[in-house]
Amino acid sequence: MRLWVKHARQVVRVVSDADPCREYLAGPAQKNCNLAILEEKDGIGLSIIIDRDGLIADIGYDDVMQHKYENQTIEEIIDATGRSVLPGLVDAHTHPVWAGDRVHEFSMKLAGATYMDIYEAGGGIHFTVNHTRNASEDELYGLLRQRLMRMLANGTVLVEGKSGYGLDAENEIKMLRVLERAKRELPIDISSTFCGAHAVPKNQTAEEATQNVLNEQLPKVMLMQANGELHVDSIDVFCEKGVFDVEQSRRILEAGKRAGLRLNFHADELTPINGTEMGASIGAEAMSHLEEISPAGIAAMAVKPSIAVILPTTAYLLRLKPPPVREMITQGVPVALGSDFNPNAYCLSMPLVMNLACVLFGMTLPEALVAATINAAAALGKQNTHGSLEIGKYGDLLILNAPRWEHLVYQMGDNQQVIGQVIKRGRIIDRTAT
Repeated sequence: MRLWVKHARQVVRVVSDADPCREYLAGPAQKNCNLAILEEKDGIGLSIIIDRDGLIADIGYDDVMQHKYENQTIEEIIDATGRSVLPGLVDAHTHPVWAGDRVHEFSMKLAGATYMDIYEAGGGIHFTVNHTRNASEDELYGLLRQRLMRMLANGTVLVEGKSGYGLDAENEIKMLRVLERAKRELPIDISSTFCGAHAVPKNQTAEEATQNVLNEQLPKVMLMQANGELHVDSIDVFCEKGVFDVEQSRRILEAGKRAGLRLNFHADELTPINGTEMGASIGAEAMSHLEEISPAGIAAMAVKPSIAVILPTTAYLLRLKPPPVREMITQGVPVALGSDFNPNAYCLSMPLVMNLACVLFGMTLPEALVAATINAAAALGKQNTHGSLEIGKYGDLLILNAPRWEHLVYQMGDNQQVIGQVIKRGRIIDRTAT
């Protein structure tokens, strides 16, 4: 065995083999989730055993585990006396590959400039596109490596990473290659998303940009996928007024679906254009933002259902109205969380995202944990390996320097102290590495 975590006061499984809903939690299952919590009993703590393949082999009370595994060779033992253990966190929406920060735009936003004001003036995504196009793959990888390792230090073990600051085939593929290198070299799991339709290039109309994605970018990405050079899971489009309209977005998403990609896209963020209804009609697995979702959009997402990836940092920084999270949960839409890490919303901490979701959007602590674990994993199609502590899943754990898991959210901005160890597939992560 690779690792034995002993004597824990609390183990938060999120879901377990006994739960009828295990792939994601929606409606009453998310609202009333008991998190499958195991507690120390009569002075007997809890153990988690991770095997040599990095998978969870067993979970139970110390005395039972001692009897079962006393003759096993254990590479490493962690004494978790008085501490809480929970699954590694999942960040379901990020834009982590870019050069050129946009700190100068922060003061513009504080002065009242809207996202689209900055976008139309040539800033925002366009500013980042220029810097990203001019950066080499090595430069982009160096920046990405630092960001991902800091995410990992803050408890994120699986992250969705988008392209989208290239806006042409050459540079979108450059970004996806950088993500591919990170998958090989870094101890964090990455789900790649092709987001060539992130903005309309300055020298093109939205329709010309749509044709470029359909006829140039997507075919080249999928050719590299077929050759094993890239491993892309999803396709994204910024479905928004002034960017890609609903029908253009539909065509791009349907082309991605025909190519075998999951649909995971930006919908109804700034203006209510019924992108959510369109996404539900074509079977989108996940949709993000949703500040301007309509009641009909919520109902449509609940049918399949499609997972709502909520991004508190963006709503907070852009002073957007909150997405109707309570209505989503009530109507049976599974809610996940993402940091939306990008030059516009520089946040590497999922515990902070969870805190904002609770305070700004009215989520309960259990709802937020579900949204940052099993539901976020399901948004990426990774719920069979990530998002809960179950036998056979990856041995990805957070061991907190606290007796209850709620301290992870409660101790706002104190992630580095409250998280004692980050475990990735049974290995202790060096959280000082960048």
